Amino acid sequence: MSPTVTASLPQPVCSGRAVFPFTAVIGQDDMKLALLLNVIDPKIGGVMIMGDRGTGKSTTIRALADLLPDIEVVADDPFSRSPEDADVLAERGTAPVPVSRKKVPMVDLPLGATEDRVCGTIDIEKALAEGVKAFEPGLLAKANRGILYVDEVNLLDDHLVDVLLDSAASGWNTVEREGISIRHPAQFVLVGSGNPEEGELRPQLLDRFGMHAEIRTVRDPELRVQIVEERSAFDHDPLTYVARYQPHQQALQQTLVQAQERLPQVAIDHDDRVRISQVCAELNVDGLRGDIVTNRAAKALAAYEGRTQVTLEDIRRVIVLCLRHRLRKDPLETIDSGYRVEKVFSQVFGLGDPDIAITPGPQPVGAR
Repeated sequence: MSPTVTASLPQPVCSGRAVFPFTAVIGQDDMKLALLLNVIDPKIGGVMIMGDRGTGKSTTIRALADLLPDIEVVADDPFSRSPEDADVLAERGTAPVPVSRKKVPMVDLPLGATEDRVCGTIDIEKALAEGVKAFEPGLLAKANRGILYVDEVNLLDDHLVDVLLDSAASGWNTVEREGISIRHPAQFVLVGSGNPEEGELRPQLLDRFGMHAEIRTVRDPELRVQIVEERSAFDHDPLTYVARYQPHQQALQQTLVQAQERLPQVAIDHDDRVRISQVCAELNVDGLRGDIVTNRAAKALAAYEGRTQVTLEDIRRVIVLCLRHRLRKDPLETIDSGYRVEKVFSQVFGLGDPDIAITPGPQPVGAR
């Protein structure tokens, strides 16, 4: 699983360049919730975040990576593998495994990246001359056990999006050149963001993202002023600002650690699983990804809130994020606002009023 939140909490306030704290991000609750649930259970399949320019998408995603505690890795390993990884133990045999600690990898994929830059390359000449598999790792290798962030993913070449989604789903990346094949782990949370005005992903690609969060520019003047003041305070004195939020950051870290430990014990009633599938069927959702992701996200939310049993409220809070982007069949259609999902959910689960609003859940620990 990646990124695995199992290491002890870091003591320093920050290392290197200060990053805006995740718990200081105001509003955008859907985006924050989707990101946290994917950290708890990376098998949810990543997040696609669509919204207006300047709404804090990149800031929040980078803040999430900085929030997570350090992980243990094999020293000087290009793939940041765990010392307990089966392949590492097989390679080392009885030899001791050198261990170091590092931040959870956060890799930005630029729009102009080539397939070789993303997947890695094999030095054919060296392989033939010296008989060794000379592999130069790419961005997928660097993102292993971390977060791979693609800004403006809707502008990325469809072929590269396919490569990213295949690796995210399988957890492996395979590079083949001239009969030589290299395979390495590539377990990461894929996060894409973009502006819907610049175009949407094809429905077939959009469906591969586990969750879809849509964020809008804050319109309330008082809230806008608060956001501007918080950002100004951070820019004026980053270290003091980060130190002020450190207790909130550590509390949320501990919550994520406990949620990952609790996740295997979380259960969801059979009747609720049937009703989730009924919602997907009535919405004409293609395939079974919608069913699987909704079940996983509801369990992750229950674990996050300290429970081992999924409730109706858990399902209500995640089902729109998991299904709204799967309703779009025509590339020219816009993504559903969530109303159709809410309406069918209310009918199937017997809530009576099909226009019932989804009750906002509690904020993440320490969130504004």
